[in-house]
Amino acid sequence: MRSRREVDVPGLVEQARAGSPRALGRLITLVENADPALREVMAALAPHAGRARIVGLTGSPGVGKSTSTSMLVSALRRRGQRVGVLAVDPSSPFSGGALLGDRIRLTEHALDPGVYIRSMASRGHLGGLAWSTPQALRVMDAAACDVVLVETVGVGQSEVEVASLADTTVVLLAPGMGDGVQAAKAGILEVGDVFVVNKADRDGADATVRELRHMISLGDRTEPHLWRPPVLRTVADRGEGVDGVMEALDAHWEWLQGHGELDHRRRTRAAREVEAIALADLRRRMGDLRGEGVLHDVVAEVLAGELDPYAAADQVVDRLTG
Repeated sequence: MRSRREVDVPGLVEQARAGSPRALGRLITLVENADPALREVMAALAPHAGRARIVGLTGSPGVGKSTSTSMLVSALRRRGQRVGVLAVDPSSPFSGGALLGDRIRLTEHALDPGVYIRSMASRGHLGGLAWSTPQALRVMDAAACDVVLVETVGVGQSEVEVASLADTTVVLLAPGMGDGVQAAKAGILEVGDVFVVNKADRDGADATVRELRHMISLGDRTEPHLWRPPVLRTVADRGEGVDGVMEALDAHWEWLQGHGELDHRRRTRAAREVEAIALADLRRRMGDLRGEGVLHDVVAEVLAGELDPYAAADQVVDRLTG
């Protein structure tokens, strides 16, 4: 049987930090495949992480997320910043890969050495992200990206998970799509830091802006220290409105740092990441217990009325924790 190719983790990390897209891509592939070298990768990246700004872009399908992402990439590059883009796509039912590949609308940046674009398949994970997105973000962060843009899959009401990963969450809406109602139903008003009505040259844009501002005003954001999300207009395919969006992102970044919210969000993000890894390990051990027959035995006792489900679960947990 052919042995697994040895991974030069220190070399890959050094090359990725020097700007090698091939090395960066290889590291993210190790993340997506849950490679045995992943623990070594994360240990090597840990001292270099925590410097990049993470900006999430979310919204219903058709609002122009990819075009808006491309617009922001151009604006950030004009500032001389190195940009990473994680575009989470729906999964192919056949290969499990990302259906939309590397995003046709982002190809104008494909040859820019200061931009790294990666499509990731959601692989059935709900919330608009892939399960491995937090680790992929850590790779891009440690690889000296100044800003990482995370574009979600576009699944509508379940796509609020990006707020737990981003420093700033941008919610995109478009006129004529009923997005105001969807925002109220999905709880997006609670997760959005900046709201952008894209395709603002269409009829109904003013009404969408008014509706959004009204719904935001109903929230309890009257205290001076609380952030009040702005509602902006853009026409992303023409680059119109990008200056206002950049100003809002900068203002929110300053607010995060000035009110201790940045540290709070990042601590919460790290806690969720650790919890997810721990739960995945526990699920793996649960699978091992099935092979040992432990679950079979306690289930038989539950069915026989000799053990209640809670006591049975206690026995399983005790076995897992040693």
